[in-house]
Amino acid sequence: MSQESKTYRLLLFLFLSHGAASHRASESRQDLHPLLQKVAEEIIDGSYLNALLDLIQFQSSHVWTADLSHRVLDYLNSRNVAFTIPSLQAAMENHLEQRLYQPQKLLEDLRGTDALQFHTAMRCLLEDKKDRLELDDVVIDLGEIRKQALQSPGVNRSLFLITLERCFQVLNPLECVEILGRVLRGSSGHFLQPDLTEKLPRDLREDAFKNLSAVFRELYDQTSAQSQRALYSWMTGILQTSSNVTDDSVSWVSAESLWILGRYMVHLPLEEITNISPIEVGLFISYDNATKQLDTVYDITPALAQAFLERIRASSFDTRNTSTIHRLGLLVCFYDDLELLDAAVAQVLLHQMIKCSRLRGFQAGVQKLKADLLEIAMENQTLNETLGSLSDAVVGLTHSQLESLSPEAVHGAISTLNQVSGWAKSQIILLSAKYLAHEKVLSFYNASQMGVLLAGVSTQALHAMDRRDLSQVLRSTIALHMSDLSPAQQHGVLSKVMEAGGTDSSIADIQGAFFKEVSLFDLRREPGFNASVLKEKELRRSQALFLLELLSKTTGRPEELLSAGQLIKGVMCSHVDAMSADSFLAHFQYFEKNFALLSPYQINCLAWKYWEVSRSLMPPFLLAALPARYLASVPASQCVPFLISLGKHQLDSLVLDSHKRNSVLRKVRQCLNDSVADEYTVDILGNLLCHLPAAVIHHGMSPRAWATALYSLRDCPDLSPQQKAAVKLRLLEQHGHPQNWTAETTRDLGSFLVLFSGDELSSVAAKFPHILQQTASKMAGILLPQEFLWAVFESVRNSSQESPSSGPSSGPSPGSHSSGCHGVVAPSSENIIRLAEANTCWAPEGLLCLEEATFCRTVELLGAVRGFSLAQLRTLKEKAVQVWDTPSYWREHQIVSLGRIALALNESELEQLDLSSIDTVASLSQQTEWTPAQAKSILQGFLEDSGYSIQDLKSFHLVGLGATLCAMNVTEISLIKISEFRVVVARIGTLLCSTHVLAEFKRKAEVVFGEPTKWSSSVLQELGTIAAGLTKEELRMLDKELMPHFQPSAITCLPDEIFKELSVEQIASLGPENAAAVTPAQRRQLSMLQLHSLQRALDGAKTRSWLDAPLSASPTRTSSSPSPPGAGVSWDLGLGCPLLVLIPKLLW
Repeated sequence: MSQESKTYRLLLFLFLSHGAASHRASESRQDLHPLLQKVAEEIIDGSYLNALLDLIQFQSSHVWTADLSHRVLDYLNSRNVAFTIPSLQAAMENHLEQRLYQPQKLLEDLRGTDALQFHTAMRCLLEDKKDRLELDDVVIDLGEIRKQALQSPGVNRSLFLITLERCFQVLNPLECVEILGRVLRGSSGHFLQPDLTEKLPRDLREDAFKNLSAVFRELYDQTSAQSQRALYSWMTGILQTSSNVTDDSVSWVSAESLWILGRYMVHLPLEEITNISPIEVGLFISYDNATKQLDTVYDITPALAQAFLERIRASSFDTRNTSTIHRLGLLVCFYDDLELLDAAVAQVLLHQMIKCSRLRGFQAGVQKLKADLLEIAMENQTLNETLGSLSDAVVGLTHSQLESLSPEAVHGAISTLNQVSGWAKSQIILLSAKYLAHEKVLSFYNASQMGVLLAGVSTQALHAMDRRDLSQVLRSTIALHMSDLSPAQQHGVLSKVMEAGGTDSSIADIQGAFFKEVSLFDLRREPGFNASVLKEKELRRSQALFLLELLSKTTGRPEELLSAGQLIKGVMCSHVDAMSADSFLAHFQYFEKNFALLSPYQINCLAWKYWEVSRSLMPPFLLAALPARYLASVPASQCVPFLISLGKHQLDSLVLDSHKRNSVLRKVRQCLNDSVADEYTVDILGNLLCHLPAAVIHHGMSPRAWATALYSLRDCPDLSPQQKAAVKLRLLEQHGHPQNWTAETTRDLGSFLVLFSGDELSSVAAKFPHILQQTASKMAGILLPQEFLWAVFESVRNSSQESPSSGPSSGPSPGSHSSGCHGVVAPSSENIIRLAEANTCWAPEGLLCLEEATFCRTVELLGAVRGFSLAQLRTLKEKAVQVWDTPSYWREHQIVSLGRIALALNESELEQLDLSSIDTVASLSQQTEWTPAQAKSILQGFLEDSGYSIQDLKSFHLVGLGATLCAMNVTEISLIKISEFRVVVARIGTLLCSTHVLAEFKRKAEVVFGEPTKWSSSVLQELGTIAAGLTKEELRMLDKELMPHFQPSAITCLPDEIFKELSVEQIASLGPENAAAVTPAQRRQLSMLQLHSLQRALDGAKTRSWLDAPLSASPTRTSSSPSPPGAGVSWDLGLGCPLLVLIPKLLW
């Protein structure tokens, strides 16, 4: 039974439970209060919601006495109504649960209430002081009922609609506004569709209007652009009416209207802004909260911002005055009065521009303004003198400028530099070196002063710190910056902290995400663990498996372990199976709260346990983790709870096998009858919207449903080509050709713009270039269609031609040694910033003709572009050679700044690099596209330049070498010290090396953890891909209970001829996640019996087949006893169906 059902079940006992067991039929009809008579009549009519509302009203003005329950029953009996307590209980429970799952009927019920009942319902939505209804010894938690109603899909929508329709006629407007605010916050503003704004009252009292406007301002970011425009129209309609301005030449916009509009002021037309009275603008700016308001206009455009600045200047405020500058908020990002600007004023402006990173777009213009102000701020002063007063504009300093700084200047400005965000890694390296050149020794105090710059300290310097200083660092606030360090740097710290003989620190001192780097070997040596110290730490699954097993020996209370942060990752099926039914049900809440931390294997265990101990209480979504045939047990009457429960989770994570997922989706379609009727169905579906078939999206979704579904579909990460085609057709049907779109439509479509062709997007690029560019910037890091990128590219190129000062550069670059650049259009810094991934559209000759200064300013941005071809990367490498000379002269910060450009270096060029620093090598090893020959060159370059032999390598060296370790031969791997290897096993276990390399690492793992037959679940999980180095004989000898604890990447890496040696029982025990990692090549090697087992693992079947009980009853509404073993059932395994092979995520 659902939690909602249990709550509503209480409603029956409001007036029946008390004394029911000893009830005797009255010999005569007793007098009953008229309102309670009305309650009884409504029960007879089946109007249970009305009865509840009348009862609440009665109780608010009367004392409930023990005899009232009897008298209500007597009244019902006197009307010859054949109600027993159980039948009335069932009727009420069923009715109220239907209203929860069919909120349209709730809306109808609320429309049918009388004024007093509706008033009571609305009052219940407000947080009254009395949140509990006490009827003698029966207590009803109205607060909990209200909470569940506001969190239930669809119920919130019905409450919103009925509040709009009736509340303002019944309640005080201020109370109605409070109710609307509560309902809207629960929906994240998604109910505010443009058509609904037409139902908003237009005759509100001033205080109610201001409060409702405040709600809309609060939900601005969750509201679609079209709805924002509609709400703006509603607000300005009321404001204009109340302004009493009749002269068209005088703007209706007053200071107060600007305060009320808040963020909606960005929707004011440019002409309206230019007509605002300077007096009103002056009043607005003088208001103390004006700055706070202007700090939030994230979507303001340059034209509107400059119009506001012009009106401010026209008032009595001087925009060069420091006090005024502090009031400008985000308008300062578009400051345009630089002529004869004083250096001190420029510094004030730069300080205020820290907030400009919050703007939606226009960052290229912001950076250009910062550069101009930086130049003014340094007039008649050196960079060393002004460094501490330049705020975050220092991020715009070039490598040469940073290198020119004196150590003393960096030391003096450290309190500014250590807080600035947006530094590139190369800049941090340079500044850290300057700071440490002044300090000489890295102590706890010096490290604590560095803040974000700590990430620039070399791994070797961190490892060389005094151990006591490092221990202090781990216990201080500077430890928060440990997550910014590279894995090599983190292990440089760890290796020093873990040195034998120290007593001033323990593993327990290591905080947050940094704790994930602690090895299983070191955890085994730590005596001082308890559950409480783990609550704020991030854990690898191998750590959690070990620690949970360890702590369960000394902790008898499951809740203490299950509530200990990420320790829940270590729960195994054996732990779940060992829990009694009562204990499992009592503690399931901990699993529910941490569902995102659980693996598919753990979820499968929980689903089986629930099915066995109490299927009537089982959350419906867990059925998807059981074999597909169990879905047949969901009756049509339970479709809505099933869809709601499943829609709250990510189906791709819950069900990894594509065929099983299709079975789940067939059940979903069956429940929907292949149609989405209205917006309520969209509410119910939740994340399942992302899995609707293309046919349903195109033909089965009503216009009302589509208007709501669009914004949810836009956030779906992996729509199929068919789904995308269906979405595009619906968008064209709804909005027409892109040339007819409004700015609001274009903004609302967001990521769906990538569905359109270059020709279709050409009009968007011409009309709304900034919206197109903002959309592209929001999708940074995603490989986008080339046609979309070309549209972005054209929009930037066209706007550059309209603005010559920011246009592309042409002609030969000074000092570039390039003679073929005449007439070639080369990128400017501003364009490179604006284009982001669309920089892939530059021709190689354009990239080669980059100006030297442009290349130096943007090399890191260009190195982060994922879509560059090898030809483009080689061109950028040639540019680096032109600017920095041959690779033998390149310094660490320059190599680090290259990013993917470094992939263009051939073996000879890689050998020229100075690779003596493990940090330089670590930056190179972050790239995953090296050829084996390149990787070998990097490895050999590090060994030769650093002077280390394989035997000398420390743990942090091994981590920094990363994937280049795969280039080692068997002999070299054998030389790695066990004492260093054992603390970085988990890191090495993330590498996808060749079989013979993994086999050699496996041999080293045996020295640390013993022979494979002695490995525990935590060891197998720790080893990762190293476990793929097992021999046939070793693999066959593994206990089948260990099979779920392989990492999926290890399963994928197992050679086909070795994988086929797994027994039928071992394959059946893989668990859903590892079974999904089996490759087609591995699958082809399996026998029919093995394939049978693999399918059972994919389907989530019990490993012990006698426990995989067939269906004998509905799991949602029947007895809680499990189905009897042995009952026969016929089902098709579908062995001939191909499996979807998923690329597994490494469990790091």
